[in-house]
Amino acid sequence: MEAEQIQNLFAGNIRRLLAEAELDYDKLYEIRLRVGRPLFLTYDGGECFLKRKETEPYLVTREDLKETLEYVSGYSLYAYEDEVRQGFLSVQGGHRVGVTGKVILNGNQIQGMKYISCINVRLAHQIKGCADEVMPYIQKKDWVAHTLIISPPRCGKTTLLRDIIRQISNGRKGVPGMTVGVVDERSELAGCYQGVPQNDLGERTDILDGCPKAEGMQMLIRSMSPAVVAVDELGGEEDFKAVEAVIHSGCKLIATAHGNTLEDIAQQPLFQKLLEMDVFERFILLGRQDRAGVVEGIFDGKGRAC
Repeated sequence: MEAEQIQNLFAGNIRRLLAEAELDYDKLYEIRLRVGRPLFLTYDGGECFLKRKETEPYLVTREDLKETLEYVSGYSLYAYEDEVRQGFLSVQGGHRVGVTGKVILNGNQIQGMKYISCINVRLAHQIKGCADEVMPYIQKKDWVAHTLIISPPRCGKTTLLRDIIRQISNGRKGVPGMTVGVVDERSELAGCYQGVPQNDLGERTDILDGCPKAEGMQMLIRSMSPAVVAVDELGGEEDFKAVEAVIHSGCKLIATAHGNTLEDIAQQPLFQKLLEMDVFERFILLGRQDRAGVVEGIFDGKGRAC
């Protein structure tokens, strides 16, 4: 990962602190700026803050936020109005900049945001080959399993899904590539910047960027004829009919969900319905270890270890 590219997203004071810290950016996941609070990093599985002096944490100023927003928006926050309405901006490199502040409403619709008080830069980590361990369980020459990846936050489910998509799309030795349709609601999988994917999702992959999952899955089925549909973080009731449409169309579904165990998933209303229908043929469980992306178990559709 290019350290300079990351550092240049930030105000000068913060940029200097990051450069002086000599961080390993492959182990850095988030940089969080809150006005009047220490500059926090999510780093190598834990949290820390950057210090201005030997023992004194650097406190983020409102000017730091303003300057950082100017850099990430190319001095035109107005041009990113639609993205800010969703609470984040996508920047070059596939990184995502989340923002919070005072929400502007028109009735029940979010129109925008002002008085931004927090910026959270989530760094994209593409690890090609991280799905090698699971691919034999979810894809063979003439078969792909409906698959659900289950993981607590920050345990690598999006990174794993990204590489599964890439490998299904490109094909592997003895396994031909297949057309994959991706609904990238939060611009995390492909990391599109100005319409161009910053992450490699494979040569046979079509991407709907910034599109709600439920609508996007049905759009892909109607217009793109995918063999596989991939989405990150299923869970809403509105997703159920779209998942049904994917399955009944003959497409295979690869998805992720928040959870610690299969039992956690079974208690969620959407997944109760899907489990009753025996939709999923493989469950991949990730856990909290000394690094993200550790596979704790691979199970068949009945919950038996593979």
